[in-house]
Amino acid sequence: MEIMTMQSISIVIPTYNSAQILPACLESIREQDYPKDKVEIIIADAGSSDGTVEIARQFTNKVYSNPLKTGEAGKAVGVNHATGEIIALIDSDNILPAKDWLTRMVAPFADPEIAGTEPLYYTHREEDGIITRYCALMGMNDPLCLFMGNYDRMNLITGKWTEMPVDEEELGDYLKVGLDEKKLPTIGANGFLVRKKLLDTCSIKDYLFDIDVVYELVTQGHSKFAKVKTGIIHIFSGSISTFIKKQRRRIKDYGYYEKMGVRKYPWSALSKEKLLKFIVYTIVVFPLVVQVMQGWMQKRDVAWAFHLVACWVTLFVYGWGTVRNIVCAEEEDRSTWGQ
Repeated sequence: MEIMTMQSISIVIPTYNSAQILPACLESIREQDYPKDKVEIIIADAGSSDGTVEIARQFTNKVYSNPLKTGEAGKAVGVNHATGEIIALIDSDNILPAKDWLTRMVAPFADPEIAGTEPLYYTHREEDGIITRYCALMGMNDPLCLFMGNYDRMNLITGKWTEMPVDEEELGDYLKVGLDEKKLPTIGANGFLVRKKLLDTCSIKDYLFDIDVVYELVTQGHSKFAKVKTGIIHIFSGSISTFIKKQRRRIKDYGYYEKMGVRKYPWSALSKEKLLKFIVYTIVVFPLVVQVMQGWMQKRDVAWAFHLVACWVTLFVYGWGTVRNIVCAEEEDRSTWGQ
C-alpha cells in the first residue's frame, strides 16, 4: 500500500453496558494488520455498571465519560478527543471480519475526492443469531428501509446496496459513489470512516447523527464516498423484545431530537407512496412472503422468516410512536439498557 494511505486513525466507540460484546469488537481491532502506532482507540462510556469500562481499559487508556448517554452523544465525545487524520465510527456490537479491514477501508483516501468510506456488506457468522443473520442478509437493521430504498448495504432481495440515485464508478476494491443531498442512502454508521478535517466543519456539538453528518458534507460539496467491497459484522440481540425496544428508540429519538432542532437531514422529504406501500404490504402479508422467497432463493437461511415479524413490529411501533411524538415527543429512557 502506498505510504500516502497510511494515515493515522481514531476509532471511536460509544459504549453502555457492553461487557458481553465489547471484547470481540476490541479483539478484532487489535488483530488488524494496520500499523499499531497509527491507531488510537477512543471509548466514550455512558456510565456502564457491568464491567465495560474495565474491559475497555485493557485495550486503551483513552476512556471518556458520556454524560448524555446516547450513542450519538458518545460519538461526539469521542470525536472531540480524537487526534487521527481519519475517524472510524465503530459500534461496540461491531466485529471487523478480517485482519486487513482497516487497510482496505483507508486505501480509498488516497483519492483526495473521497470524503468517507463504508463497507458494502453486512456479514455474519454461522453461529450468529437469527436477527443478526436476518439484518445481514437484508443489508439493514430496519425493514422500512427496504421499502423506502434508502438502505446502504447489499440487500439479497433486490440485489442492490441502495435504491437511491447515486453516481457509481467501479474501481476494483471499491465503488466510488457520488451522492445527492436530497436522496441519501443511510450512510454513516457501523464502520464508517471519514476525514477528520471535514468532520470538523460539521455542526456536531453534543450529538453526532450519522446521516446528518453525511448530509452536511454533501451539501458542502464533499459528495464522493467509497463503498469498499468488504463487510462488517453487526451483532443484534436474538431477542424480539430487544428488536422492539430498538425500533421504539429510533422513532422516539427521532421525534425528540427533531423537535429540539438538532437534526439536519430532511426525512420528511422521503416518498409517502413508498411508506404507504410498506403499510399495505405488511397488512396484506402475502407480498412479504414473496420477498422472503426471493431472499431464500439467493441464500437459504431460516432467518428470512423473521422478515414477517420485523415488518409487523415496525409498523406497530412506528405507528404508535408517531402518534406519541405528535402528542409529546420525549427521549427514550436508557437507564436499563444493556448489550
